[in-house]
Amino acid sequence: MADNVHTTAEVHHDGGHSGVFPPFDSSTFASQLLWLAITFGLFYVLMAKVALPRIGGILESRHQKIAADLEAANRLKAEAETAGAAYEKSLADARVKAQAIAAETNAALNASLDAKRSEADKSLTAKIADAETSIAAIKAKALASVDEIAVDTAEALVGALVGGSAGRDEIASAVAAITGK
Repeated sequence: MADNVHTTAEVHHDGGHSGVFPPFDSSTFASQLLWLAITFGLFYVLMAKVALPRIGGILESRHQKIAADLEAANRLKAEAETAGAAYEKSLADARVKAQAIAAETNAALNASLDAKRSEADKSLTAKIADAETSIAAIKAKALASVDEIAVDTAEALVGALVGGSAGRDEIASAVAAITGK
């Protein structure tokens, strides 16, 4: 059994190959260098004529698109700033206008209130004057009636105290002498 293992582990070299890795075989260096140069040249031409122009075109179009987007963004930013400034100005104008309207309304209301107050004062003054005139008339009438009431009261007292009736003219002259009329 041991012989059998040894025989299977032997390396068989068929076909005349040497034991060196082919790229490191010095006898094939010239052909390897030739194929390397041909392959490098083909890759160089392929890259120079096909791939790099496409990549360059893509990069250029992206650069142009980015530049256009930046320009549009700057333009839109300027428009937004202009719109913001216009909004702020219109807001300030609206505030000024609102304040002017409020002041005008306040002045109109004050003028209306002053006119109504003046009218009410005139009306009250007229009513007070009428009331004072009425009071003076009532007072004068009451004072005129006081003498008559005094005469009536004195006549009733004299009649009750003395038992007879005194002359109304005598009582009236006595009351006039007392009141000074």
